[in-house]
Amino acid sequence: MSLTADQPRSPQTTGPLRLVMVQQDFLVGDIPGNAQRIVAAVRQADDQHRADIVVFPELALTGYPPEDLLLRPSLDIRVQAAIDEICGAGLAPVVVFGAPVREDGKLYNAALVMENGKISHRYFKQCPPNYQVFDEKRYFASGFESLVVSLRGVDVGITVCEDLWAEGPVETAAAAGAKLVLNLNASPYSQGKQLRRKALVQRKAKAAGVPIVYVNLVGAQDELVFDGGSLVADGKGEIAAEAPQFEQGLFIVDFECGETCQPVTQPLSPPLSASAAVYQALVMGVRDYVGKNGFKSVVLGLSGGIDSALTLAIAVDALGNAQVRAVMMPFRYTSDISLQDAEAQASTMGVHYDVFSIEPMYDAFMTTLAEPFTGTIVDTTEENLQARLRGVLLMSLSNKFGSLVLTTGNKSEMAVGYSTLYGDMAGGFDVLKDVTKTQVFELSRYRNTVAPVIPERVITRPPSAELAPDQKDDDNLPGYDVLDAILQRYVEQDESAEVIIAAGFDRADVERVIRLVDINEYKRRQAPIGMRISERGFGKDRRYPITNAWKSGV
Repeated sequence: MSLTADQPRSPQTTGPLRLVMVQQDFLVGDIPGNAQRIVAAVRQADDQHRADIVVFPELALTGYPPEDLLLRPSLDIRVQAAIDEICGAGLAPVVVFGAPVREDGKLYNAALVMENGKISHRYFKQCPPNYQVFDEKRYFASGFESLVVSLRGVDVGITVCEDLWAEGPVETAAAAGAKLVLNLNASPYSQGKQLRRKALVQRKAKAAGVPIVYVNLVGAQDELVFDGGSLVADGKGEIAAEAPQFEQGLFIVDFECGETCQPVTQPLSPPLSASAAVYQALVMGVRDYVGKNGFKSVVLGLSGGIDSALTLAIAVDALGNAQVRAVMMPFRYTSDISLQDAEAQASTMGVHYDVFSIEPMYDAFMTTLAEPFTGTIVDTTEENLQARLRGVLLMSLSNKFGSLVLTTGNKSEMAVGYSTLYGDMAGGFDVLKDVTKTQVFELSRYRNTVAPVIPERVITRPPSAELAPDQKDDDNLPGYDVLDAILQRYVEQDESAEVIIAAGFDRADVERVIRLVDINEYKRRQAPIGMRISERGFGKDRRYPITNAWKSGV
């Protein structure tokens, strides 16, 4: 996708400069394949757009995050072979791309500059992050030198990702004479992140008095989603160009360079709404996890409830209806409404749809358990058995047909343990793992504004697991509006019970919710992974010990 009309290639002097930001999905560990992707993108940028400089995201050569692949003994050999391939491809533009580089026994997160078939300069990231989902200090040493290099006659500063968020690297490059600063990124999506990025780039560009080119990765890797949104701010801090989120492509920015470099301002596309951005992140996460791991299809339990309804919509949008199988598994407590709504959505979305009753299997289990259960009362054991029978059915279909099981538990349920180990938690990928119940309602309404695929009754009727007669989700918990507000404070903001109570919440509700969160860490450790859309998802972000005596009152 081009942000400007094509112009002739600029000469090796100041004047017009054409830069191409490559917003691309790189596969972690596929170093030879990623090298080929880099070469292909540069050739396209040259052939179609006459690029002077082509800029790629952080660690494009390995994909991000490569994690302990960086510890493999053959890493250096593979990286060097890929760099040699890029250098030997006969590429005309200057190419700036990310790769791990070892020097003096230390591994660095590097930005490499290739000119005329040779690596002319290397920059080592000065500020490897070690917070939230980032664990770079486990692998990378910190660089300590700035890099300002003349590219096509323009003095260009090179930085990598966190260098922009920290104080020092951008300012030092500008002080050293850079007329333009490039920043290579692998910045994962979370809600509101693009607004924070833009504000940062604007502030840094204005303070340094030089344009900043922010090139970001796109695509999903396990629980992380990278949303692109590459952008350029001019030396006054105004946004001159912005690539769309969640889209791959080549995005062109022209500069007029003399005493200063001024980007040619492009029309800016309207930003995505909050719900649209979250929904696209979930769709991208499913598509990439399924595709990159070699699954041909997915299967999920469709209960007639809102969580499975939203999961089905996301799966179909990500993969197409031919790759999605939905299974209704009714029991004696399943309402006619649930049966009708599940069938209606499956028909509307055109997916393969089955109905398999779990009643005969349940009765067989209870017959076997009759003797040991003698004298006991019916409790959650019988409810959990229903969920586990459904999990067995779905996993059997997965084994037989090679389909990935998508689980449908939301973040609110995961937080308080309202899920069944080896039951509704049985599967390979939890689409809604970081989506609260209130967000599930918001996203369902949003999806129906695009096209009405979720029956309205699924959205408006009270949620129920239908594991017991007349069961409702709020029988033993506060309503989801209150529950999610407490979870926001406790899980995302680390507020204590007393602080939350002081904010106006009922003491009994707060203490019950916090206790449930604390005692269910063991369940969350066994849950499938799912996309991270918040700043504090269960997984890489929030790591609490299962065995501990911490008191959360203060």
